[in-house]
Amino acid sequence: MQQLLIHKIVSGGQTGADRAALDAAVELGRSYGGWLPKGRKTEDGPLPLRYKMQEMTSGDYRRRTEKNVVDSDGTLIISHGALTGGSLLTLKFAEKKKRPCLHIDCELYPPDKAKPVIEQWLCQNAIRVLNVAGPRGSGDPVIYDVVKNIVSWLLQLQVG
Repeated sequence: MQQLLIHKIVSGGQTGADRAALDAAVELGRSYGGWLPKGRKTEDGPLPLRYKMQEMTSGDYRRRTEKNVVDSDGTLIISHGALTGGSLLTLKFAEKKKRPCLHIDCELYPPDKAKPVIEQWLCQNAIRVLNVAGPRGSGDPVIYDVVKNIVSWLLQLQVG
């Protein structure tokens, strides 16, 4: 039996990639969490209370991003194209804090080709708490479905 690798999914709760990772964990009954800016701030208003997340004392997205990188074993960033904005900041925090980070650009690696790369990275870095990041929904309207598919696959893969 394969050992469960991912014990918890972490994200910042933003629309798009962050929310997709949370929703995958919730739907599969898996542990999740992460830090949110004060006021549960996201681009579409406060994150609903049904998401059990920790709220920062500041509304600064940067602090939330850094805390999620530090509080996880590694960060998976999924995008379509080069990283910008908060996704690029996430990568920079991971590098600065010397934390494992993998960027999957779906324009170069479609999900089916990315999945074995992600699985190998998780094993090599003994990732138990996985921070998932990527663009907001307004910046990439299809990222939610891509990330939810990948995170759901990862969480189901490791149970059996």
